[in-house]
Amino acid sequence: MRRLQAPILAAALLLLAACTSAPPRIGAPSSTWLPSPNFDDRRPEFVVIHHTSNETAAEALAVLTDPKREVSAHYLIGRDGRIYQLVDERKRAWHAGAGRWGGDADVNSSSIGIELDNDGAEPFADGQIAALLALLDDIQSRWHIPRANFIGHGDVAPGRKVDPSKYFPWKTLAEHGYGLWCEATAPEVPVGFDTTLALQALGYDVSDLRAAVAAFGRHFLGTDDAGPDLSEPGKAVLACLVAESRRP
Repeated sequence: MRRLQAPILAAALLLLAACTSAPPRIGAPSSTWLPSPNFDDRRPEFVVIHHTSNETAAEALAVLTDPKREVSAHYLIGRDGRIYQLVDERKRAWHAGAGRWGGDADVNSSSIGIELDNDGAEPFADGQIAALLALLDDIQSRWHIPRANFIGHGDVAPGRKVDPSKYFPWKTLAEHGYGLWCEATAPEVPVGFDTTLALQALGYDVSDLRAAVAAFGRHFLGTDDAGPDLSEPGKAVLACLVAESRRP
């Protein structure tokens, strides 16, 4: 085979480079493109945990990868503990909808979403939770997310979502450093304690107070019926959690 002469080879390489160049930039078309190396991909600040409500992981995967459904997550963990990654952690998945937590009104843009293969009416499999903890360890090694920022879909969308259900073992996660937890035997409620302000301080959207109370009860009290207002033990847990959230 004859070797290409140097000018021809150079031209061929330039043509190949043009064919494999990066996609066009997104920006003002009238501007001059002078790319700077000084930028980052988005940095996740929260992990939001869901249950799928499907009967099988295959059904959930079909939904999460269907362009017509416009819903996704970064990860799905099957009942058998198998982990599927669907979206790059640096990219924005569509899992939280109109979620709000604290001052963040766009949780999708600041979080990693993890779906658990579970219909919402069953305990979570031990192997699945072990896989989740391993995944959280791996995520934490990259992003160093504050322990208070591991939350549920129902927390960021009270009244609209209830996942993960009351069966989810938040205490187990907290024991491994992911999320807050206080026992029902927390200290007494402080004098002048305000439930609404405390829920808001923890991160809940209290525009629908009853929904926020229900979401809190599901996460931290293991009940779907926290009532229109919290009981005294529930308020004590809430006060304890607010104090825990302020610790380094």
